Amino acid sequence: MIVIADTSVILNLCCVQQEKLLPALFQQVVIPPAVRLEFQRAAHIYTRFAGLTLPDWIREQPPREIPEAIRRAAYLDAGEIAAIALALEMSADAVLIDETAGRRAARDLGLTTIGVVGILVRARQTGILPAIEPVFEQLNQKANFWLAPEIREEALRSVGEAS
Repeated sequence: MIVIADTSVILNLCCVQQEKLLPALFQQVVIPPAVRLEFQRAAHIYTRFAGLTLPDWIREQPPREIPEAIRRAAYLDAGEIAAIALALEMSADAVLIDETAGRRAARDLGLTTIGVVGILVRARQTGILPAIEPVFEQLNQKANFWLAPEIREEALRSVGEAS
């Protein structure tokens, strides 16, 4: 399974030291240069991401072109635009993306999206991760990652961790 990643998924997983889940779940993780630049900028600017480095197993590849429909989407940032364009170009199995607007744009173009929660659920279902609730807590505390209570509960219920 080949996936194209946007910045936030990698950044948040690195922040809680769970980035190793990506190569365990996916055959290949690819990012466009815009995602690398956003990751490096966030690691430099935000205290909570200070010192994080992009994992060396992530492959970087620029999209050959950005389709006009994506380029005109004012609500997407440069990383999201490039990731979606690259996913289309490579016929990727999925785009790893969390932002609502980015997920919607990717789905509108026929792409499958997976966010941090989906990655954690998959890791738990395959036995790679013993529990997801502690990771949700770490994401909230260390990465300031907000998760709607109903999404959190549904994820916990889907892996048998709901109280």
